[in-house]
Amino acid sequence: MPDEAVIIAARRTPVGTRGRALASLNVEQLAAPVIRAVRDDAEAAAGRGLAVADVVLGNCMGPGGNPGRVSALAAGLGVEVTGATVDRQCGSGLAAVLDAATAIRAGDDRPRIAGGVESASTAPVRSVDGVRYDRAAFTPQGWPDPDMVQAAEDLATVDGISRERQDAHAARSHRRARTARDAGRFAAELVPVAGLTADDSIGVAERLLSRLPVLFAGGTLTAGTATRISDGAAAVAVVPRRLAGHAPGLAVRGHAVVGCDPALPGVGAAPAVQAALDLAGVDIRDVAAFEIVEAFASQSLAVLGRLGIDDDDARVCADGGALALGHPWGASGAISVVRLFGRLVRAGAPAGTFGVAAASVGGGMGVAAVVEVIR
Repeated sequence: MPDEAVIIAARRTPVGTRGRALASLNVEQLAAPVIRAVRDDAEAAAGRGLAVADVVLGNCMGPGGNPGRVSALAAGLGVEVTGATVDRQCGSGLAAVLDAATAIRAGDDRPRIAGGVESASTAPVRSVDGVRYDRAAFTPQGWPDPDMVQAAEDLATVDGISRERQDAHAARSHRRARTARDAGRFAAELVPVAGLTADDSIGVAERLLSRLPVLFAGGTLTAGTATRISDGAAAVAVVPRRLAGHAPGLAVRGHAVVGCDPALPGVGAAPAVQAALDLAGVDIRDVAAFEIVEAFASQSLAVLGRLGIDDDDARVCADGGALALGHPWGASGAISVVRLFGRLVRAGAPAGTFGVAAASVGGGMGVAAVVEVIR
């Protein structure tokens, strides 16, 4: 019978705003230190050496060349350790973790390292016939494919989400992140790189929120209620239960990827969360911790509304989310898993406690996972 997949180690870099502290590092330079730290943590937790079979990383913007394999080699794991790269846009890092878990649950019970990495600062310039473009299309011709900022504004209009609610949501994210940072709750998960030891955007926009101009005439979205484009990496060790030993961790109990209207891609996390909960047989009221990628305040609020969760529910991004920490696209979903590990495993939550990680995805999708603490 296939073994269950358990996350027994989780690390991330500090998140750096594009063009700042991490701007000189390419994807493997961001990912390799995190991969090494996760491997070392996992072996210490399991009390044995672990022969890593594969490194699976989410990445959105390049540079191509299979960052999963390149990062595995850069981390010094050995030429026999393969690598793969997943692109589900903002859900890529979470999707990579779930791909690793799925392989183990399907019977290939070799340990894996999975996560995500994004270097927005060094992503290659793209062009067609010499004409530069910022991103590839998320849908074919004839389908809605809004710019993500416009999609967030459209969602605020459709759901009637006011500027004031968005400002309050962003302020809450910054406040929670600042409190967590000052209390040292991020310390055990961080791998400093390039001299950066803490997420560099926490609190930056907080005091300016009410004074920032809207991005669209007559709209509600501002630069403070949209996440900062960022650089960063995150990874976890996924192993079969039999190799975990007595290590505490997060067992993957259910996960789902769903599609939604590409005109309003920001809502995709909501049906994905519900589908994953249904597959896991878990009631949303029994979830102790949610980590839902906050791409925009309006998008985050729209997801919470569809799930019947209050704006200020203490279970959701309790130490702040991407609005405060920043949003390295391909890594953000994996950062959500690292944050669950910190909030539940490192913080001593009892066995049987449930957590949920989720992200909405450009093009009209959502990805979510349900995890349970084991001890």
